[in-house]
Amino acid sequence: MDLKGKIDIFEDYPIEGISFKDINSLIADGEAFQYVVNQFYDIAKTMDANLVGIPESRGYIFGSPLAYKLGLGLVPIRKPNKLPGEVHSRTYDLEYGTNTVEIQSKAIKPGDRVILIDDLLATGGTIHAAAKLVEELGGEVVGMLFLIELTGLKGREHLKGYEVDSLVTYEF
Repeated sequence: MDLKGKIDIFEDYPIEGISFKDINSLIADGEAFQYVVNQFYDIAKTMDANLVGIPESRGYIFGSPLAYKLGLGLVPIRKPNKLPGEVHSRTYDLEYGTNTVEIQSKAIKPGDRVILIDDLLATGGTIHAAAKLVEELGGEVVGMLFLIELTGLKGREHLKGYEVDSLVTYEF
């Protein structure tokens, strides 16, 4: 399936110089959405994981059906002040600013094996921060899955030591 043909591109969004890859048209197409989830499943089923970590917000879109298909639990990784109880936090750089993610302290137990999934790999900041949170809590990141990878931003280089898979690549 031509996934690139299902992804809309908006130039200079959200700020000038950014070429935004919009997955809304892809996920609105039931066949394309199912195809993507099945592709992720084919990769993830060999990873021997017990949890799927889903960064807010678009990680939820693909991570939830993937966890369901794999029979695994979900671990939300959210923006600040969205999770009750004790949390671990990490701040990171985006391609156009900074952000912080949090995870509940009891969400990961020592020995948990976690697949992290998100819609986009750009600079690698979000997923790297999520991986460090998993590891701080004693878990192991066994793989990282992305629908889109912007190869020109070299996010994969920021993730050395992790298994990284993406379904679609763009130079920038």
